[in-house]
Parts: sequence; structure tokens; C-alpha cells
Amino acid sequence: MPGTIHLKVNGKQHAVEAEPDTMLLYVLRDQLGLHGPKFGCGLSQCGACTVHLDGAAVRSCVLPAAAAEGRAITTLEGLGSVDKPGPLQQAFIDEQAVQCGYCINGMIMTAQAFLDAHPNPSRDDIKQALDNNLCRCGTHMRIVRAVERAAKHWKHAP
Repeated sequence: MPGTIHLKVNGKQHAVEAEPDTMLLYVLRDQLGLHGPKFGCGLSQCGACTVHLDGAAVRSCVLPAAAAEGRAITTLEGLGSVDKPGPLQQAFIDEQAVQCGYCINGMIMTAQAFLDAHPNPSRDDIKQALDNNLCRCGTHMRIVRAVERAAKHWKHAP
């Protein structure tokens, strides 16, 4: 039976009507209109749906919305805007790290959480951190360069 779930997304409070076991991804996209997180595999294997939950990168395609109640959720939209991209978003733009763009939400959200915890990573550290995010376009080297670029000037994100 649907109920009200209270979510704090990108710093704003929202009350949504949903079944408690509705995946967070669907609430974010369908009810809140946030299209950064993408549906990829639905099995937590590709990373396209990644969001931050209390600062940690999590896969929203397998996380029930009720499990996120009372916790801070950040989506790609919460890192910056078209007019003022966040530092990591700007690095992805500068390195032209996007080809089709489907994986980029997961790459950026995973890299953001990683850099917050490891502000001075090596190239190997970055590769390992992004290892569980799938990209089929072959822009891996540009993605790694974008994360390296952002890491040079990293300060903890908003």
C-alpha cells in the first residue's frame, strides 16, 4: 500500500507517495523529475543509476526509497548546474569525456564520492575506483583524465 516517504534530495525536502519497496531510482526520475540517474541494468552492475546517500555512492536501482528516508540524497543535478557546473562536471567537459553520455552520471557520482574520500589519488586509484562503472563508448582514458584534472584542485564538494 502506498504511503508518504520523506526524502531530502539535493538539499530540498520532498514528500512522495510510493510503495515502500519502490526503487529510489524510479522516485527520483518519475516523481521528482531528476534525470541524472539513469536506468541501466536494474541489477546494480553498471553504475548508471548512482547517487550519493549521506555522501556514499550507492546504486539507486536496487535501493528501496523507504531506505533513503531521513538521509541526504544527492544526484548529478545537485553537484552543479548548466550555468555553473561543479568542479568534476567541468573537468568532464574540459576533457570531452562524454561520448553517448549514458554512463557519465555513474562515473561522475562515483568519482565525486571517491575524491571526497581520497583527494590525492594516483591514476591507478582512479581506475580502480571506477572499475565497477560500465562504459561501452571507449572514453575511459578521457574519463580518467577528467578525474585527474579535478583532483588537482579538489576541495570537498558541496
